Amino acid sequence: MDATAVARDLLTPVPAHETTGLSVIFACDGVGVVAMDAPPSLSNVIGSLHSSGLITLIDAAGLAAIIAVHPDIIPLGSAATLRFLAPARGRLTATCSLGTHARDQLAALAAQATDKIKIKTTADVRDEHGALVCQGTFDWSVRSSSVS
Repeated sequence: MDATAVARDLLTPVPAHETTGLSVIFACDGVGVVAMDAPPSLSNVIGSLHSSGLITLIDAAGLAAIIAVHPDIIPLGSAATLRFLAPARGRLTATCSLGTHARDQLAALAAQATDKIKIKTTADVRDEHGALVCQGTFDWSVRSSSVS
């Protein structure tokens, strides 16, 4: 299912996404891709994107991947980790591809076999030259928005 338009509608108005200029590139079949041009106003002391911008990319890529499988959800992040691998400058793209466990859990949620799930997403952030600059994970508690 191509949920790119749905992911854009849901993620674009998030204040952190507006601040960073984040855009949803792709959300289809459990893969989410988001991008931003690292704003100079969010640079750290070495002129690289501050960790707050990197976590925004990791978060949004995971959400886009989740939305690509089951758009009718209410996600809540419970923990996150980041690994800084290189300075993050210029055009940055984050990609998250859901694993089998997350896909199976989201399918169970969509089928109403359960009302809440816990999953983990992992995303890679690459610069415009394809260099891996950051890897991050998010732990999510997710429920269907149709459950009251």
